[in-house]
Amino acid sequence: MTKLIVVGVDGTETAQKAAASAAALAEALGADLHVVTAFTQERAEVLGIGKDQPAFSDEKYAESVAREAAEAVRSERLRVGHFAVHGSPAKALVQHAESHHAHMIVVGSRHMSGIGRVLGSVANSVAHNASCEVYIAKTD
Repeated sequence: MTKLIVVGVDGTETAQKAAASAAALAEALGADLHVVTAFTQERAEVLGIGKDQPAFSDEKYAESVAREAAEAVRSERLRVGHFAVHGSPAKALVQHAESHHAHMIVVGSRHMSGIGRVLGSVANSVAHNASCEVYIAKTD
């Protein structure tokens, strides 16, 4: 069975650093990598006039964020998938990891100090709720 690492991204520079750390870990361990972006709303907006009315949804936006982050870390030695998962970021990561039998979740260290540490963070919530290993990448 191939090992799997899951990393959460949200389009920020710090999240891309976490994705790069996850990719390096996955390559070193011979694991696959799933890049996950959470979305909380299941709504769509139609924009445009006349026949050209493209529809944009939170899910499609999340999928594009995950795809871009996955493309940025893709290499010949690494199998990378990208996913948009409904839910809060922490719950989405834990749920995706559990449903795909991941060996590790990688999250960035953003909001792990100061007031963010007191109020909580995605990394903190994932660390307390994941059924697999959690690696907190230094991203600040």
